[in-house]
Amino acid sequence: MTSIDSTSEVEPGALSAEQAEKEVERLRTEIRRHNYLYYVEARPEIADAEWDLLFRRLEALEAAHPALRTSDSPTQRVGAEPVDSLPTATHAVPMLSLDSTQDEAEVRRFDERVRKAVESRVQYLLEPKLDGASLEVVYEDGLLVRAVTRGNGVRGEEVTANVRTIQSVPLRLRTEERPAPALLSVRGEVLMYLSDFEGLNQSLVEKGEEPFANPRNASAGALRQLDSAITARRPLRFLAYDILAVRGVDHRDDAQGVAALRSWGLPIPDRVRLVDDIDEAIEYRNAFDRDRDELDYEIDGVVIKLNDIDARVDLGETSHHPRWAIAYKFEPRKEITRIERIAVSVGRTGVITPVALLRPVVVGGVTVSRATLHNREELERKDVRPGDLVRIQRAGDVIPQVVGRVEEDGQQRGEPFAMPTRCPACETEVTTRGPFVVCPNRFGCPAQLKGRIIHFGSRHALDIEGLGEETARLFVEEGLVTELAELFDLAADDLVGLTGFAEKSATNLVAAIDARRRVELARFLFGLGIPEVGATVARALARHFRSYAAVRDATREELEEVDGIGPIMSEQIRAFLDDPQNARAIEHVLQRMTELIPPAAAARDGGLAGKKFVFTGGLEGFSRPRAKELVEGAGGRVVGSVSKATDYLVAGSDPGSKLAKAQDLGVQILEESAFVRLLEDAGVLPD
Repeated sequence: MTSIDSTSEVEPGALSAEQAEKEVERLRTEIRRHNYLYYVEARPEIADAEWDLLFRRLEALEAAHPALRTSDSPTQRVGAEPVDSLPTATHAVPMLSLDSTQDEAEVRRFDERVRKAVESRVQYLLEPKLDGASLEVVYEDGLLVRAVTRGNGVRGEEVTANVRTIQSVPLRLRTEERPAPALLSVRGEVLMYLSDFEGLNQSLVEKGEEPFANPRNASAGALRQLDSAITARRPLRFLAYDILAVRGVDHRDDAQGVAALRSWGLPIPDRVRLVDDIDEAIEYRNAFDRDRDELDYEIDGVVIKLNDIDARVDLGETSHHPRWAIAYKFEPRKEITRIERIAVSVGRTGVITPVALLRPVVVGGVTVSRATLHNREELERKDVRPGDLVRIQRAGDVIPQVVGRVEEDGQQRGEPFAMPTRCPACETEVTTRGPFVVCPNRFGCPAQLKGRIIHFGSRHALDIEGLGEETARLFVEEGLVTELAELFDLAADDLVGLTGFAEKSATNLVAAIDARRRVELARFLFGLGIPEVGATVARALARHFRSYAAVRDATREELEEVDGIGPIMSEQIRAFLDDPQNARAIEHVLQRMTELIPPAAAARDGGLAGKKFVFTGGLEGFSRPRAKELVEGAGGRVVGSVSKATDYLVAGSDPGSKLAKAQDLGVQILEESAFVRLLEDAGVLPD
């Protein structure tokens, strides 16, 4: 129950500094407790009006005694001064997307892959897949210091001032049940409850303003406001669901991590559950699907995550998603509209995609006017034509696509649409690759060139500031860049006078391009747009081969020695590098570069360079992610399975089947103490 001592009836200015400080601390503790009960426990003890009284008293005390005002006070949520732009920040670890499916059979195949790879007991942590704006919040010694949008997964926009206005985000972690860690990076979702969203839209309409299309757009827009006072007026909520990084605390499984988040005062999604088999996970998803329309927040499926943290490290990740989790999506929402006409678009990789241009229709709160028809075979299979009435869905509730044609009695249909025989962007004769129609003119086609320039300058690649979509389009349309290498030939005088360019902006962009003649090898490999080579694979290639020439000359078998590269990927990489046109275009770029820098970690000589490690069992001294970080920091590699190429198997407590396999293959086996000595000999000092 809330208690008010005698000082609360005294005018704030009449209190001594000592009296005011005591009451301020008591009020802050009380307000934080009620926030925790409301947002985390969902069992408020007082009415809103009583909470308002406590809050207003605290505001009055801080106004009368400014020296007592601190950054973590509950009153510091009203918004800061507007900013001109949002700075960017790097995430503690990459915020990957999830592999997803609507197919139960694919979920079962995921389970089979996990059980085959994991030695220990398999349990899954289940949670609803929230449909909001993904966010990282970072605490140092229990205080909120930074909040960053997902962005491209590696860097996002820093929105700390905006996030401080969200009542469900604690400015200071609770420490009643467990101490706050030295560092805590948390991933969660910012969203609006449907009831709050409807109230917001009603108030906008009453004021004669345009209502928002859906809660997700409203949440993302509010989160990225330049004026945090606007964010403060939006009914935003934050739900935490993952620990990205933590220092000073070691959680062996995800369920422990979620329990810790809750005890630190961070709200978590409803109905998070730990299960022992995939059947329970599938029923969990189906139950949510049945309840979907009754929920007060939007979800588009559920997330199935392996609970064991060490086993997650063994399974690893692709360049796009972790191998230890999957999103089991709901069937998308559908609507009916008419195809006005069918066009084609040429993507960065040359794939020519048929696109239906539609009579606008609202699907799940979003107005849709175009939808993908995927490829030549899908177009023929669905037999949709201009003028047809069609059913539209947003796949994963995001990407619009045509499900199929709706029959109309007596309707005269148009002619079937034929895919072009020549690329609409460069007139090159197209080829087919399975179900796809492809322009083979990879580096010469203007449509592909524009996409390649954007990709080449993107944050994972050369990270050229100012080289965005509009600039790339301008360079290609004006004939300033006819191949990728010509980016480095641009002079400021070439740009002055073009739309959006004055002397300073032209000079800045040319300088930014010129500065990237010397760049990390991994960034260069990613920037080339090699099929299947995302940022993670590019880093692995750079660590393994150390130079572009070594990558270029590697056989398929040598490529497959790189962690994460299999037969299909190696075939696609070799096909790209062996193409004469690609080889010429890349050589022209290389002629303009001054240095491709190999990874610094791999250059260290501490006895671990080139050594392959496998872990099994639990370690006492540090977590599996920390052990992997130490090995890779000394130039070694950590892989998930034992083979003849494995140099060391590190065996902790309760080792699994990898130990027997290592013994059979004659792999050197290290107990934890020997592993620590090896690290020390390599110049690595474990925590």
